[in-house]
Amino acid sequence: MRKIKAQELSVAAFAPFGSYVSVTDPTTNNLGEGSCTFYRDPVSMHVSPGMELTFSILKVQKPDKIIVKASEYHNFTAEAWMPVNDDAILYVAPASNLKPVPEETVAFYVPQGTLVKMNTGVWHYAPVPVHKEFVNHLIVLPERTYANDCHEVQYDEADWIEIEV
Repeated sequence: MRKIKAQELSVAAFAPFGSYVSVTDPTTNNLGEGSCTFYRDPVSMHVSPGMELTFSILKVQKPDKIIVKASEYHNFTAEAWMPVNDDAILYVAPASNLKPVPEETVAFYVPQGTLVKMNTGVWHYAPVPVHKEFVNHLIVLPERTYANDCHEVQYDEADWIEIEV
């Protein structure tokens, strides 16, 4: 089993997979200052025409070891998520021609309150908590993406990856 180390989230390292912004400590362009500051458009997300965005909650339990055994992607939309009550480990791999690329998987340590947008086609799966028994994620996807544009694969055991924090 291959092992990888979760790296700190940075603009340069995450750029091939998407973008992100700290919701709890924004530093992006803003309108207004003082008692009311609006941080405008720090992350954009393409969705299919005519689709509504939905906001869902994903609750994930902390495993004894972080072993990557599966991955998924979406053909027609990006996905945004934010760990709400703990830091989380996210693993991703570049978009490919429908064939999984576990050998290109990288992992990121994502601070609580950081909104992450993964580009269309990026391989990923449920981010896991770092400190707490459970982490709740806010998930932003077009309505019913989980039913009509979620392509999941289970890896052969030879392709499993252990992530070290």
